[in-house]
Amino acid sequence: MAGSLNRVMLIGRLTRDPELRYTPSGTAVCNLALATNRYGSDPATGERKEFTDYHDVVVWNQGTRKLAETTAQYLQKGRLIYVEGRLQTRSWDDAQSGQKRYRTEVNANDVQFLDSRQDGAPAATAGAPSAVPEPAAVGGDVDPDDIPF
Repeated sequence: MAGSLNRVMLIGRLTRDPELRYTPSGTAVCNLALATNRYGSDPATGERKEFTDYHDVVVWNQGTRKLAETTAQYLQKGRLIYVEGRLQTRSWDDAQSGQKRYRTEVNANDVQFLDSRQDGAPAATAGAPSAVPEPAAVGGDVDPDDIPF
């Protein structure tokens, strides 16, 4: 069977506040910057080290789900989120240099809030969406050496 799959699942923290914009046709789009952590060995010293990767995420409204607007309204820098979507690369010609530019982003089709506002982020407004499940206890990153198998 020949096929392909383009699916991304990330859990990380926002590195800046979400930016909500609207296209000329009035469609909402929200841009996020997400940081994820992983563990490995430092190539030079061999010491165990934590590495951080940064991801650009684009969130659009999904039909009647106002995902972009809800994300922008209730999230702030530092919040822990789950993002699911696909990778997409855009290209354009740089007006100043004339060179072709590329940007690879996660085009999100689902965003879930994983921490509560009591975990350090200020409350946006009363009446936050209750439809978004928040786990009772969300730990930090998992160290691969702590996994028993």
